[in-house]
Amino acid sequence: MRLSVNFENTQGTEPGKGPVQVGWFLNQRKAGIVYFPPERVRSADMNKTHAKSASRCPAVINMESRYFMVRCPFDLNLAFVRDKDGKPALRNLNGDMSGIRANKLREKLHITAEHEWRYPGVPTIQLELPYVFIADEPVYMSQVAPFLHYAKVPLPGTIFGGRFPINVWSRPLMWAFEWADIEKPLKVNRGDPLFYCTFEVAPADRSVVVSEVEVTEELTDYMELISGAVNYVNQTFSLFEAAEARRPAKLVQPIKRTRQD
Repeated sequence: MRLSVNFENTQGTEPGKGPVQVGWFLNQRKAGIVYFPPERVRSADMNKTHAKSASRCPAVINMESRYFMVRCPFDLNLAFVRDKDGKPALRNLNGDMSGIRANKLREKLHITAEHEWRYPGVPTIQLELPYVFIADEPVYMSQVAPFLHYAKVPLPGTIFGGRFPINVWSRPLMWAFEWADIEKPLKVNRGDPLFYCTFEVAPADRSVVVSEVEVTEELTDYMELISGAVNYVNQTFSLFEAAEARRPAKLVQPIKRTRQD
């Protein structure tokens, strides 16, 4: 059985056969250079000196091939505080030495309303990101913690993602974090693993290609159609059928780049 993520060309393959093409793009171009492209999780290069190295194990390689990593775009060094009225707030512990301006950090990072927290006393914060993943055939994407990477200083809580069909629900991702130990700071450096993405396809042994795609007029129109739906209904999954009915048949158009010497 072949369960791998690779970078084969899917042009001209029949639907339901060959590699599955997954596309990604940034829905905000301003300062887009700070965001790292998704990259395949791979430990096979860690140790090539011994045939029995764990990094050479087919089962390990097989599992890793199903995950793509997204790195943190800027330094986060935060403390959870409450203001004079007792309302939850964040303090940037890097202060004047912070690489990101305070107003920009406030635009990207939010504390959800306290009555929306899943557990009492455990704040939920959300980092807005411009990453969007799409596909032209049924593909479910799951956003999970970067569990294969070791952190010298463990996070004071857990991240939680979600699972949804990117062929009909192409939306920008969030990084959500539940701050279980609010006495400890939340620190993630630029370039550190922020989360993984994994893709479910049918049949399950098909490989997956992930590449940057063109942001076409059709894609922009479709994104506008479904954007912000969560603000109007509680169960956005109920809208999948309606979204699929209005979706163009072809949205994934990989960018063709020419290498400049």
